[in-house]
Amino acid sequence: MDSTARKLYNVHGFDSRQHLEYYFSDKAEMIFAEDSLIFPMKTLTETFSLGHIKGDILIDLSLGSMIHHLYAACEFFKHIIVLKVNDRCILELKRWVDTRTGAFHWGHAAQLHADIKGSSDQLEDKEGKVRSALQHVMKCDLEKENMTEPLVLPLADCVISFLLLENISKDQDDYIRYIRKFSRLLKPGGHLILIGVTNTTYYTVGGDKYLSFSYDENYIRNVLVGEGFIIDSCKVKKRTVVSDLTDYKTVIFFTAHKITRTE
Repeated sequence: MDSTARKLYNVHGFDSRQHLEYYFSDKAEMIFAEDSLIFPMKTLTETFSLGHIKGDILIDLSLGSMIHHLYAACEFFKHIIVLKVNDRCILELKRWVDTRTGAFHWGHAAQLHADIKGSSDQLEDKEGKVRSALQHVMKCDLEKENMTEPLVLPLADCVISFLLLENISKDQDDYIRYIRKFSRLLKPGGHLILIGVTNTTYYTVGGDKYLSFSYDENYIRNVLVGEGFIIDSCKVKKRTVVSDLTDYKTVIFFTAHKITRTE
């Protein structure tokens, strides 16, 4: 299938449950655990434990209905605002938050977070903390100047974007435009955390192929610096699994902060 026939997440949407099952579940046939679960959760836990990134408000702009990356974040922010571009992903996420029948099982993420921290906290208590933190789940329109119109969000101390930018951007201009929108959500000095995959052109959900914008580490560095950020850290993990579901080469993790007038 050529790129012109591929779908775009923010235009066509996808089956959010199948997306979770393919890339984030605890099923034996889900082979991406090292890349999609362990590396992001471990790196986020290490990052937040340094104590530099914390505050009142965290805004999460991530692909689909995944929440495992927020296990580490919920201890460092008073409020977490989750923005989603389509109703299906919101319904999937709220099903878990409200402990409804048929909700996706995230127990493996809670266990993984406990293992990473070496914590003896009860897993049910941890899941309860995450659920309590995710009471602000909102739909957004990424094409509007104010993506949550008519509501105006308070400026955030941190914005996390996990696998979203490459899957809503058709080209370099799109990517830079969305980075600018995300930057406007941040306080001066606020932190941006980007978790993505490099050199990818597609991913598959439910038999449909979706377009993914291909970039490399140097591209992200140049964009962040060009848009007024100072890069604090970058970690890269090479892909180790073989699958036709997607063609990424590495998983990449960036932290950066928005330049203040004194810097």
